[in-house]
Amino acid sequence: MRNADLYRMLSEHLTPHKQEIFARIASNRTRYITVVAEDIYQAHNSSAILRSAECWGVQDVHFIENENSFHLRRRVAKGADDWLTLHRYNDQGNNTESCLAGLRQKGYAIAITELGSEALSPSDVPLDKPLAVLMGTELTGVSETAKKYADYRLVIPMYGFTESLNVSVASAVLMQELISRVRHEGIQWQLTEDEKLEIMIRWARKSIRWSDYLIQMFESGELGKE
Repeated sequence: MRNADLYRMLSEHLTPHKQEIFARIASNRTRYITVVAEDIYQAHNSSAILRSAECWGVQDVHFIENENSFHLRRRVAKGADDWLTLHRYNDQGNNTESCLAGLRQKGYAIAITELGSEALSPSDVPLDKPLAVLMGTELTGVSETAKKYADYRLVIPMYGFTESLNVSVASAVLMQELISRVRHEGIQWQLTEDEKLEIMIRWARKSIRWSDYLIQMFESGELGKE
């Protein structure tokens, strides 16, 4: 009830139009598909991955920073980072292990992008459980640790001379196909009501300049009382 009361209070400081947008977009968000970017070194690729995730309704993006740190280019991301939940892994000896072990514990299957005879197309990979799709670094692809955790290997079918896509383009293609599948295959892909409230509160905080003051007053009991 606390989050419901808090969002009700904050929504009084949002226009009806923005309230409608928040509710509509939250209802289209998913955590059933999540994206993991491992050691991406070009900031425009990291930023483009965020932009694509936001466009396709993927709420969580995970950045593994073993050799390369995450950097944002706002002109590329177009503000996508404001609306997503970003997870950064940069304080362990093997951040890939930390990230993927945590996702496994949360019930995710792990898919890596890699060429090979056992690789599946995004139209064929099983979606009987939530799926984390890992994109490897630009030069060398996925790490050996990521390969150890992989339940599936994904490949995007191509029909030209060029054998691979840019990592940010590949992530967009995969997200589009996988999101389309979960939305049309009877999978329970949407966020819970509590999760929707949680992210709408964060969105409201970013949209209201004085939100910290309002929340302080709410916590003290001076706002939000029926």
